[in-house]
Amino acid sequence: MIPILAGLSEIAADYDALLCDVWGVLHDGREAFRPAVDALCRFRAAHGPVILLTNAPRPVVDVESMLMRVGVPIECYDAILSSGVLARDDVEKRITAAGRTLKVYHLGPDRDGGVLGGLDIERVDVAAAEVVLCTGLYDDDTETADDYAGLFRQMRGRDLTMLCANPDIVVQRGDKLIWCAGALAEAYEKVGGKVIYYGKPHPPIYDASLTVAATLAGRDIRRPLAIGDGADTDIKGANRAGIDALFVAQGIHAAHLGDLTAEGLAQLFAVPDAHPKAAIAALVW
Repeated sequence: MIPILAGLSEIAADYDALLCDVWGVLHDGREAFRPAVDALCRFRAAHGPVILLTNAPRPVVDVESMLMRVGVPIECYDAILSSGVLARDDVEKRITAAGRTLKVYHLGPDRDGGVLGGLDIERVDVAAAEVVLCTGLYDDDTETADDYAGLFRQMRGRDLTMLCANPDIVVQRGDKLIWCAGALAEAYEKVGGKVIYYGKPHPPIYDASLTVAATLAGRDIRRPLAIGDGADTDIKGANRAGIDALFVAQGIHAAHLGDLTAEGLAQLFAVPDAHPKAAIAALVW
C-alpha cells in the first residue's frame, strides 16, 4: 500500500536533495501553488538543494521567465534542467558531426523557437529537412495528433528522425489538459517513424540533475527524492533511475483519481515500473 502523506515534512529529513517537477506541482500554467513554493523553500533551507526538472521544450532562461510570470520565485530552487536543453545539445552535436549548417524542420509553436537560438541551423520545410525537432502542436488549444497524419506520412516517406523535446503526452493548463509533443511523437512511432526522446522518464536528465545537485551541495547526493504528478514520466523515470518518488495527485491524474485514496493509487500504479514511495494530494510542507 502506498502511504498518503499530509505534508512533505513527514519524510523530508530522509532526503538530501529534491528533483521536483514543475507544471502540475508548482503551478498550473496560470498561477503558482503557494504552498508548494513554501514546501520547496523549507526543504532547501533545512535539507539540501532543489533541482527543478521540466519537460518544457525551452531553454532554461525561458523556463525561468515563465516561472516568474506565474509567481514561482527563484528563492525556492537552486537550478533548472529542461528537456529542451538536452534536445538542443543533441542538435548541436549533429551540427558538429556534420561540420556544416544543419537543415531542421521545427514542428511546434513559435514560442518554443528559443531552444534553437544561436545554433548553426537552417529552418526548412519537411521536403528539405535532415531532422525534425518537435516541441509541441502548432495550436494546442484546438489540435490533436490526428491533425498531423498527413505530415507524418510525409516525414516517414523521407525516413526523418523526430527529436522529441517534450515527452509529456498531456499537461495541465488551468482546468484543462493540453496535448504535448509526446502525443505527436507517439503517433509518429505508430506509423513507423523513429523518435528520440529527451527529459523524463529517460535516464540522462536524472544523471545530469544529480551531478548539478552534487556540485551545488559540495558533496555527494546519496538520498534524492523525485516529486511529480506524472505516472509515466515523473514516477516511472525516478524508478528507472533508482530514486524514491513522491506522487502529487492534484496534477494530470486528478480527474481520474478523484479523492486521493489507497484504492485509487493502487489502481493507477498497477503499471510496472511506476511505483511511488508515497503520495500527497498537493505539495505542501
